Amino acid sequence: MNWGNGILLLLLVFIGLMVTLVTICVRQDDIHLVTENYYAEEIKYQEHIDRVNNTQAIEGKVLQYDSVSKTLQFKLPIGAKGELHLFRPSDARMDKKIQVEIKDADFSILKLDDLEPGYWKVKMTWEAGGVAFFEEKKIDI
Repeated sequence: MNWGNGILLLLLVFIGLMVTLVTICVRQDDIHLVTENYYAEEIKYQEHIDRVNNTQAIEGKVLQYDSVSKTLQFKLPIGAKGELHLFRPSDARMDKKIQVEIKDADFSILKLDDLEPGYWKVKMTWEAGGVAFFEEKKIDI
């Protein structure tokens, strides 16, 4: 084999590799944005900062994860209403939102057995006494 054939063969292999990589990238369907309404949520960010500051002012953590029993415990006052967002950064299709309303007890437990193993962010937004709060916890199931 001479130099010309070797260079031509190398060029054809390179072009074939590039076409294969582009085809794989175009066919991927698991690319997700963190949120669909990115710009609308960016405008509301000051409200989020206020919620975080309100949460830091209260004593103790609201969210506690027990990795042995795979349960999430949240301690909220009676009358609190909010939303628990189970957020999977690697796949938005696994995200779950659960409405929470504390009517008679100030300590609740949520079993997380049905979630896929891996890294999760738990985001809790709630309101009690007209004041909004937010807490986030990173867990590994």
